[in-house]
Amino acid sequence: MTKTMVIDVAKCTGCMSCVVACKDEHVGNDWSPYAKPQPEYGHFWIRVDGRDRGSVPKVRRTYVPTLCMHCENAPCMAACPENAIYRREDGAVIIDPGKCDGCSGLGTGPLCMAACPYDAIYFNEELKIAQKCTLCEHLLDQGWKEPRCADACPTDAIKFGDEDDPEIRELLRGAEALHPELGTKPRVLYLNLPKPFIAGTVVDAGRNEVVIGARIVARDLYTGDVRETSTDDLGSFWLRDLEWNHRYLVKVQADGHPERILGVYLTDRDINVGDVML
Repeated sequence: MTKTMVIDVAKCTGCMSCVVACKDEHVGNDWSPYAKPQPEYGHFWIRVDGRDRGSVPKVRRTYVPTLCMHCENAPCMAACPENAIYRREDGAVIIDPGKCDGCSGLGTGPLCMAACPYDAIYFNEELKIAQKCTLCEHLLDQGWKEPRCADACPTDAIKFGDEDDPEIRELLRGAEALHPELGTKPRVLYLNLPKPFIAGTVVDAGRNEVVIGARIVARDLYTGDVRETSTDDLGSFWLRDLEWNHRYLVKVQADGHPERILGVYLTDRDINVGDVML
């Protein structure tokens, strides 16, 4: 059965339980032929990348758990001169610790590390081998249904299973790859990856008070799609889940005020337009 992992970013709180569980399972433990012991420091076979988005006071923090993607088109496999990296029938990509020599004879450092676009491979200085996530294949072989990271997640942000499992199949309908432009066809997919927002606050300059219920309209100048929202009780608005690197024409409509065009914004980042004075 081909395995896959689906990570719902909206459910991740950045608690690091997955990181701790991975360390607990692999530090000091030899799980050959899948992995030699993970060093206590420096390796994160799963990590949680946190990022602050926007600017004060319109700020959001997003957490994205990142690990080896067990790619169908794995660059690390193509780069390995010793053929030490292989794919199991269930789809897991494994670095054979018995064959890996860390590219010691090349003087370049492990080529698989340089080839991995997700920075998911690490070099064990003591053992002189490359190492990474194994999906805890040693546990799956013993009958476990999921790796330690998924088992430890308190919010069920990490789901793991067979592709033909009804629950996994349903999750896969809305899942997407991290950096799909790479074409690696990863077996780790994501739900609710961060999309850009445009935020601000609408203020009635004459009354010196915020405007509640103002209508904010954003038209995607590339696709013609229209997104709308309204200001809340603090006069704030958030146009969420926009498309990356699109240009949006943003307007404000409020009772008692003429329509105002804020401008055209390129969503190559999250945007705080600040106070909009009417």
